[in-house]
Amino acid sequence: MTLATGVLIVLVLTWAASAAYVYHLRGATRYTGPQQYLRKNWPLFAPLNCLLYACTRRGARTPVVAPEALDADLRQGLALLRGNWTVIRDEALALHARGRLEAPVRGAPASFDVGFRTFYKRGWSRFYLHWYGYTHPSARAECPRTLELLARTPGVQAAMFSILPPGGQLTLHADPMACSLRWHLGLATPGDDACFIAIDGERRSWRDGEEFVFDQTFLHHARNDTAEPRLILMADVRRPMAWPGRWLNVPYRWLSRLLLAPNDARDGRGAASAVFAAVAPAIAAGRRLHARAPVAYAVVKWTVNALLVAGVLAAAWWGLRFVTG
Repeated sequence: MTLATGVLIVLVLTWAASAAYVYHLRGATRYTGPQQYLRKNWPLFAPLNCLLYACTRRGARTPVVAPEALDADLRQGLALLRGNWTVIRDEALALHARGRLEAPVRGAPASFDVGFRTFYKRGWSRFYLHWYGYTHPSARAECPRTLELLARTPGVQAAMFSILPPGGQLTLHADPMACSLRWHLGLATPGDDACFIAIDGERRSWRDGEEFVFDQTFLHHARNDTAEPRLILMADVRRPMAWPGRWLNVPYRWLSRLLLAPNDARDGRGAASAVFAAVAPAIAAGRRLHARAPVAYAVVKWTVNALLVAGVLAAAWWGLRFVTG
């Protein structure tokens, strides 16, 4: 056995153990089966996520995170946002009144959003403000006061306005990357427990001017069973970690930047979203095939997936051979 082959086997076993931990042991809520795990999470990132979980400070390892577990400078910045929530709300409501928080139509620049593409199916929508080092020009033009406040908040890595209309829902899922925690600030909410998010089985309802923080890599889902829309400011905030985790997180945040998606034609697009836009016609053709011939669609789907996995393993093996000589 060559050194490259041995290293590749160790990497594959590490990935399998990490994926098994997330699937079987992490949290109280379980996936219904392996297929749901593959669809609702990206197991590719399981090993790095597990390293970041291990480096996360003990007080921030729960599904819903107490504010005092966050870094002090981040807590101060979030207090600034919370103290100016009416200013932020007014800009968000103005966006909503102009129709800028409607779910994007298929084919529009905002529809090619590889990170949140499945959320639009049941009413959820968003307007990006900032995404891992990139501030959207559309947000500069339409939400200047909110961006000014965000610029004074260290530790906010991404931010957007998010709306969940009456009857809207987000089905059970877990975000794929553990480089951050998720912060919600209620802006214009029903103020009713029938509008809620459940994080690993623990329910939280939104209230105007109130906040909570949670780990979005735990399974969660949301519903709005009221007659009023729910409008919030949603942000990815710095995960409190020991220094090894902070170093590991630097390239991980760079990977998140690849998922950058636009609000409209004024904004840039990350590499992953650009690839998604390029293959969108093939995905649409796959949907039509699924409707006409489900068995043929399944054969094509699993063949493509197998080829992708084989390509990744082959590239890793050749790369390791090159490094190890």
